[in-house]
Amino acid sequence: MTQISIEKDGAVAVVRFTNPPDGYMDGDTVPEITVMLDQVEGDNEVRAVILTGGLPDVFVRHYSVVELEARARGLRADGVETADLTRPVPERDLHRDFRRIEDSPKPFIAAINGTAMGGGFELALRCDFRIAQDGPYSIGLPEVNIGILPGAGGTQQLSRIIGQAKTLELTLLGKTLSPREAAAYGLVTECCDGPALDRALEIAQELATKSPHALAYIKHLVRRSELVAPMDGLAAERTLFADLLVRDEAVELMTEMNRGKRDIRDR
Repeated sequence: MTQISIEKDGAVAVVRFTNPPDGYMDGDTVPEITVMLDQVEGDNEVRAVILTGGLPDVFVRHYSVVELEARARGLRADGVETADLTRPVPERDLHRDFRRIEDSPKPFIAAINGTAMGGGFELALRCDFRIAQDGPYSIGLPEVNIGILPGAGGTQQLSRIIGQAKTLELTLLGKTLSPREAAAYGLVTECCDGPALDRALEIAQELATKSPHALAYIKHLVRRSELVAPMDGLAAERTLFADLLVRDEAVELMTEMNRGKRDIRDR
């Protein structure tokens, strides 16, 4: 059964996760994420992408613990021991797909329409915006409560977003938050009273009016800002600024502004 659907709303691709029956992500979801990314990244008409849950009150509940237990038992049976940081475990397809969202030149928005924990919230953390719908939902990374840790980038991404102190508080205690609490902590961009998808569409449609090259360059620079030396980051910024400056779109927009037909705050 298909777990992911894609619809286009103008220049916006709306991706829904309909993982039956309870909204868990599992091994069958991962190949569909790969295909989805191939499709939206290869479609030049798509200027922004929204990820949301296709089930009521669920974004992606978390990764299937049934599948994780089976993997654990299989590794134990094979005598596998992996706690050697000099020999890191290779990326799986899920890790590569999550990294593709972060590295994509197109902006991704998580419209969190319900519960998002573990791998589901790690998926949202890779997006550029996280819009949480208010309600009796749980958001966070509670993996420590079953003896494991966030294994798809959660410790690294959350720490970069909200800092080490808050990340340690939430992940060591295995705390989950309501959407409003998540907004107060900085886990999500904002909490909205109405449907998260409606608010995400507003943002996506605004993003679709911006220069795709400028969006891609800004995202690239910001995403890499903590991974490169400051002088290297500044050099890349200067270079990409110059590239944008000579493009027809920028010259035309600046000409309009200088003729009094546009303000820099205009959308």
